[in-house]
Amino acid sequence: MDDIGFVLFIVFAIAISLFLIVAYWKVFEKAGQPGWGVLIPIYNIYLLLLIAGRPGWWIILYLIPLVNFVIAIIVNIDIAKNFGKDAAFGLGLALLGFIFYPILAFGSATYNKIN
Repeated sequence: MDDIGFVLFIVFAIAISLFLIVAYWKVFEKAGQPGWGVLIPIYNIYLLLLIAGRPGWWIILYLIPLVNFVIAIIVNIDIAKNFGKDAAFGLGLALLGFIFYPILAFGSATYNKIN
């Protein structure tokens, strides 16, 4: 019985992961970036920085403990603003991305870089 539960957990985790990849892919494409970039580690963070209107060298800040949390919040707030959403939505992207990125991806929000 434990084996069935484990298999179901793995199948569920893969399904959620694929759904989130599709959501990020759509957000990247809405912002004029290559969707496949979501699949490449580090490069996907670089693309998020571009979508947020922040310089690419900020990727170094993601390597500094504790600073990376602040930078992630700033970047997600900027992404939300560039999609016409408010700072509260940006906090949602940072803290509950598995909910808010699909909303951004499949909703009517359009990318309009303001920074």
